[in-house]
Amino acid sequence: MKLKLEIGPDLIALMQAEIRAGEKAVTTAMREAGTSLKSAWRGQITGAGLGTRLGNSIRLATYPKAGESLNAAALVWSKAPVIVGAHDAGPLIRSKDGFWLAIPTAAAGTSLRGGRITPGEWERRHGLRLRFIYRRRGPSLLVAEGRLNTKGRAVASRARTGRGLTTVPIFWLVPQVKLRKRLDLARDAERVMDGMPGRIVAAWCCDPR
Repeated sequence: MKLKLEIGPDLIALMQAEIRAGEKAVTTAMREAGTSLKSAWRGQITGAGLGTRLGNSIRLATYPKAGESLNAAALVWSKAPVIVGAHDAGPLIRSKDGFWLAIPTAAAGTSLRGGRITPGEWERRHGLRLRFIYRRRGPSLLVAEGRLNTKGRAVASRARTGRGLTTVPIFWLVPQVKLRKRLDLARDAERVMDGMPGRIVAAWCCDPR
């Protein structure tokens, strides 16, 4: 006795409908998760006082670009990975040449290129030579000897006498700096990943097919 069993067209149609529903649910859930993670990371960065510009460096791409798939994926990344990664890890920073790290004081001002000014740029702009002062306790210094302007910064003087001259600390010199950890990106990533099954089920159950 032989018995041939075949899947009927109605069951095939039902299975195909379930596959389509699954593709839609996974794709929808992945796009929602990616958007949620991007928003959470941007919120962390701006909340830590690192600025909206760095926050907006967080980007999102979802795959496939069009259509739906059971293999849908979302990629969240930063266009400034070194800066974001440093604040996420809190690393120990040393000079690449093995010398001092120059930390500008308020008297140093800012760089014309934006960000922190370097000792070389400061000397070129102000026409003053920086003098090294070694201290056994506390950070060593790079100081300038000149007159103070209205902003409290040392400026070159053409006066023949030393009257009015002052010594102003321009840079602190330290061998290394421990950057404070200000972000916890893994926390948000884990939260979003833990919520993925629920997102898929919710999207699948609500499919109006």
